[in-house]
Amino acid sequence: MTIRTILFDLDGTLIDTNELIIQSFLHTLEKYYPGRYKREDVLPFIGPSLYETFGSLDPERVEEMVKTYRTFNHAHHDELIREFDTVYETIETLHRHGFRLGVVTTKMHDTALMGLRKTRLAPFFSCVIGLDDVTRPKPDPEPIYKALEVLQSTPNEALMVGDNYHDMLAGKNAGVKTAGVAWAIKGRQYLEQYKPPESVMVGNQL
Repeated sequence: MTIRTILFDLDGTLIDTNELIIQSFLHTLEKYYPGRYKREDVLPFIGPSLYETFGSLDPERVEEMVKTYRTFNHAHHDELIREFDTVYETIETLHRHGFRLGVVTTKMHDTALMGLRKTRLAPFFSCVIGLDDVTRPKPDPEPIYKALEVLQSTPNEALMVGDNYHDMLAGKNAGVKTAGVAWAIKGRQYLEQYKPPESVMVGNQL
C-alpha cells in the first residue's frame, strides 16, 4: 500500500538536541561518578529511555539520577537545541500534502512538546507519543501501535523515521517500514547495523 502515515523520532531526527543531551548526561554523571565519564563515553547512552540507561548504571539511584538529568535538561533546553537544515520545510510540505504525521519518542510527552514548539513544528503533528504515554518504550512496538491508533492508520501504510537502533527495531517489531537519517550522531554505519531488511537510509536531507 501507499505510505500515508509517517512517524518520527524526535531527538536527533527532527530536532538537533544532541548537545543538550550530551551536556545533560555529563552533568548528571559528573555528580554521581566524578571524573569518570567524558564526552565520547556518553554517546552510547543516547537513544534508550533514561530509566534504561541509568538503571543499567545504578538501579538503586535511577529515580534520583533521572530527576537530576531532567532538571538540567529543562533548564538549558531552549539554549542548547538547534534546528536541522530543511526539516521544517520538509515537514511543512508533508503536512500540506496530507500525510498523517506523528512523533514517537522516549522523551516525556511535555518535554517533547517543548522541543516541537521551540522549532515551530508542533502544528504539523496530530499525535505525540512520549515515554509517559506507554508502558513499554521503543524498541517495543507499543508506542508505534498507539500512534497508529490515534492517527487511524495501519502498519502497512506507515513509515517510522529515526536516528537510532531502537527506532529501527521498533519499526520492525510493529511491522512498519523504516528509514534512518544519515545525520545520526552515532554515524550512518552504526545505524545500518540494526536496520531491518525493509529499511532505507535517508540522505543528507529528509
